[in-house]
Amino acid sequence: MREIGHFIGGKAVKGSSGRLGDIFDPNTGEVQAKVALAKHSEVEHAIANAESAQPAWGATNPQRRARVMFKFLELIQKEHDSLAKLLSSEHGKTFPDAKGDIQRGIEVVEFACGIPHLLKGDYTEGAGPGIDLYSVRQPLGVVAGITPFNFPAMIPLWKCAPAIACGNAFVLKPSERDPSVPMRIAELFMEAGLPAGILNVVNGDKEAVDTLLSDARVKAIGFVGSTAIAEYIYTTGCANGKRVQCFGGAKNHMIVMPDADMDQAVDALIGAGYGSAGERCMAISVAVPVGNKTADILVEKLIPRVENLKIGPSTDPQADYGPMVTRAHLDKVKDYVALGVKEGAKLLVDGRNLKLQGYEDGFFLGGCLFDEVKPSMRIYKEEIFGPVLSVVRAADYNSAVKLVNDHEYGNGAAIFTRDGDAAREFASRIKIGMVGVNVPIPVPMAFNSFGGWKRSLFGDHHMHGPEGVRFYTKLKTITARWPTGIRAGAEFIMPTMR
Repeated sequence: MREIGHFIGGKAVKGSSGRLGDIFDPNTGEVQAKVALAKHSEVEHAIANAESAQPAWGATNPQRRARVMFKFLELIQKEHDSLAKLLSSEHGKTFPDAKGDIQRGIEVVEFACGIPHLLKGDYTEGAGPGIDLYSVRQPLGVVAGITPFNFPAMIPLWKCAPAIACGNAFVLKPSERDPSVPMRIAELFMEAGLPAGILNVVNGDKEAVDTLLSDARVKAIGFVGSTAIAEYIYTTGCANGKRVQCFGGAKNHMIVMPDADMDQAVDALIGAGYGSAGERCMAISVAVPVGNKTADILVEKLIPRVENLKIGPSTDPQADYGPMVTRAHLDKVKDYVALGVKEGAKLLVDGRNLKLQGYEDGFFLGGCLFDEVKPSMRIYKEEIFGPVLSVVRAADYNSAVKLVNDHEYGNGAAIFTRDGDAAREFASRIKIGMVGVNVPIPVPMAFNSFGGWKRSLFGDHHMHGPEGVRFYTKLKTITARWPTGIRAGAEFIMPTMR
């Protein structure tokens, strides 16, 4: 059986801990490979390689670093389809969805090719008598990223590409559930000319994470995953003096106004709620129709669409979505559906009994639709991370906005309306990090920055775009004066440049 180790010092290495994790084929439920789970010393070895390689890379001029990015971009574009097939085989996404995962990662690589422009500082000539003032942005050194199973290409690229382009060395700890694509990404970076040790991949679990958090050589760490772990990594990393950026859970709402194009709204909810089996931090999991008439129309249109979703193996080109990533996650989502029924929500479509001929042991779940979900219910409060859409009816617009603003998560929200005034007021008033107006999944493009509010984000910086550059660099300001033949003597007061 295939065994995946680590990528350290520019080459693939076997794991030495003796601990292995299972990598499943989500379509069949069978174990298709094993992944080594790194021990403390293996992670330290990766950090040591990164620390040794970083000074020379950081001293390489930004244009030359960008040339490596351009070459990597060329290579990953050539392997787009093969990477998508590999990703799909471990995660369970359909092939087109897997291609989208990789494409959104590629777009951040494209942005990273232009980072030399963003590394330029400010310059003030004559800030004082014979004094010039200028600033530069310099790399932090060794930085690390801990990335989730649901985007095994996109999120690693969102983190490592800007960090490396800024002159840092990077240690990546991807999800142990689908690690093959991150390993291949490291190989492609080497083919592109990246020096050995600048990108290292260690597969593992909490032992690997805690090593990254405690090692003083790691200056910054980023994470994407559940809120509980995000908070743990943030507090532990900060306590150890690191710069930390952690993205947690989400409960994304879509408000549907009475004047909305209802067919467009339904299309948006079906795609954003059930795409990728709902395993997206930006999935719409709560529909908020304003007024009972709007709600009745919306639900009437949603029911047949959810019932007719085509669920199939990830290899099926006609499938709307494929299996979930593991049986444990499938069971967790099913438990949430049972909880919703127990809490008194109306389960209008129940996909729990879905069985596919020839794939009876796969991790498949049909679409589920709840109506009359209340804010007090756990299925509303907690992130389900599966193909489950909850309808929460709002009496009026203000009630809908309050519902969104009162939730502990603040990742994304959308409004569907024809009223420009309502849309503008919503965008200004809503306490959410990413907002869509007639756009259900408002993920910013690479040249902007991604991030939520409230308990969806721990830290001060968003991901990629200008915020990503600031996160992976430190600002240095230089005040310079050269001898001019004029001596003012010793000065004992605070300099004022007067």
